[in-house]
Amino acid sequence: MATLEQRFNAFIKLGEFFGNFTKTSSDNLSLADDNNEWHQKFESAITLAGHKNGWFTKQQVMFAISAWAEQLNEKNLNKWLSPYPLENNIHKIVAIIMAGNIPLVGFHDFVATLISGNQVLAKCSSNDNILLPFIAKYLIHIEPELASEIEFSEGRLTKFDVVIATGSNNTARYFAHYFGNKPNIIRKNRNSIAILTGKETKEQLSELGEDIFRYYGLGCRNVSKLFVPKEYSFDDFFKSINTYQSLIDQNKYANNYDYNKAVYLMSEFQFLDNGFFLLKEDVGYASPIGTAFYERYTTTEELRKRLLRDSDQIQCIVGGDIIENSLPFGKTQKPDLWDYADGIDTVEFLLKT
Repeated sequence: MATLEQRFNAFIKLGEFFGNFTKTSSDNLSLADDNNEWHQKFESAITLAGHKNGWFTKQQVMFAISAWAEQLNEKNLNKWLSPYPLENNIHKIVAIIMAGNIPLVGFHDFVATLISGNQVLAKCSSNDNILLPFIAKYLIHIEPELASEIEFSEGRLTKFDVVIATGSNNTARYFAHYFGNKPNIIRKNRNSIAILTGKETKEQLSELGEDIFRYYGLGCRNVSKLFVPKEYSFDDFFKSINTYQSLIDQNKYANNYDYNKAVYLMSEFQFLDNGFFLLKEDVGYASPIGTAFYERYTTTEELRKRLLRDSDQIQCIVGGDIIENSLPFGKTQKPDLWDYADGIDTVEFLLKT
């Protein structure tokens, strides 16, 4: 069994591997060093992941890898883990049921489980079952003691002590029924929002485009809803996000945009359109691909009350300086290690279970 120090050092080396890979790969992932066997294998895994899931373009996967490269270093790992008494952890098998909406979406649970001294029993989504198994092989390559601590399962999960499951609101009900007799974290649908005041700079609005469009808007940290003042004009917003218009060249995104636009037209809904992105006034939070909902607010106090009431539906809040702990524009897709999904401290949960 790998020691805590071995686990810690393995993830530092993994971060270095990620960083070297992103530096030696061009935009089309051609390698500078053809003799690097693991780089070649990683490139092949990324290509295969893209073939299996059209949303996992090389650009999007590379962004995810780069973000993790920035996090997995000694400084960040120490900052993250130093508050926890990891030496008191009781080794357990943690079943992790992962979503597959964006590349490596379940990787934080994987890291938290292993680095805290536990064993991973992972069930990947069929939409994302290439990248993490490859990364696990590399971890075992640099730290063979981890071989007994990582297992992937495609069938029914049986022998485990704790469950971390992520899915839709519908699957969450199934998870709660099936895993209710085990300590668990069960995550449901959440969406992220942005609060605009009308005083944003063009640079801030452009950065908001990153929060909206990264991973084609498929993640829970993607902004899918805008709250704007009553008389807000979207002219500057549309001008500022025009740099993302190449999204329409991606077939799956274009098909969703065209479909949703046709639905809105046939339903005679009012909407705004810039040729690759739609804005629809709607009280909901979960907008379809190629669309964001918006809602106008009268006072910031009313908006605070609304968001507090709906907090269980919201993952991130961007901008506005109206809500405590809101994020700057452009930062939703680069969470720190200590930024936990749904605000649930995974490491603390594992230590206390």
